[in-house]
Amino acid sequence: MSVAPATAALKAQILAEALPYIRRFHGKTIVVKYGGSAMTEERLQKSFAHDVVLLKLVGMNPVVVHGGGPQIESVLGRLGKKAQFVQGMRVTDDETMDVVEMVLGGTVNKEIVTLINQAGGKAVGLTGKDGAFIRAKKLLVPDAAGEKVDIGQVGEIDAIDPDVISALEESGFIPVVAPIGVGRNGESYNINADLVAGKLAEVLKAEKLVLLTNTPGVLDENGKLLTGLTPKRIDELVAEGTLSGGMLPKIASALDAARGGVKSVHIIDGRVEHALLLEILTDEGVGTLIRSR
Repeated sequence: MSVAPATAALKAQILAEALPYIRRFHGKTIVVKYGGSAMTEERLQKSFAHDVVLLKLVGMNPVVVHGGGPQIESVLGRLGKKAQFVQGMRVTDDETMDVVEMVLGGTVNKEIVTLINQAGGKAVGLTGKDGAFIRAKKLLVPDAAGEKVDIGQVGEIDAIDPDVISALEESGFIPVVAPIGVGRNGESYNINADLVAGKLAEVLKAEKLVLLTNTPGVLDENGKLLTGLTPKRIDELVAEGTLSGGMLPKIASALDAARGGVKSVHIIDGRVEHALLLEILTDEGVGTLIRSR
């Protein structure tokens, strides 16, 4: 079948536009937080998997960190267990932690691994307990009165050992990480996936951290997309109240990564097919770029 000249020319133009980015980021690590609609809609799942495989094939080193809140809620609901939250953090007792490990470390993680492998990649799934590479400790959350509250097996990152991820990258594999950490006594901790992605990007000295969301990116008070942001400008937007709610954990993760040496952080619209390629390999992009300075 022949291709229309205009279509062929357009494809050539797209490839030519991508080439400088492929050259610039060859051999670099790109940490991707995978969640939202991109994780639950079949067409977006396949699009994401193909994007990750293509990045690996052209010489980049993608590392995927995923969440799974809706899937956890579904299983807890079937068990008749009502979710409780304090300051937006899930109260995680022993039974809930068992579900979190089963869903994140098992079902969801293996689904993502399978998607990437079916797209032609070589993905390996793991949690922070594998090789004890994510060390964690209990997170105490302030309540409305400012008192520190114990909400169970919810953790904050103590340290990340990059050796396991680096070994997988060097062997041609794509690591897929479930955000579960391990404590000093071998106990499991449920950790916010955005925070894991940000800290992992920092420790791996990643070129980029990409956070997929269900919004076009960071928006101002008029709904206009903001990009080219610096940590200083983000601090101003938070102080003004422009940034709030569910965007705050992503912004916090993005800022920590940028200040920790990650060269650029991208908060992008995961509802757009091939959003990852559009943001990394084209001049336009599809989200908010945050620079380290």
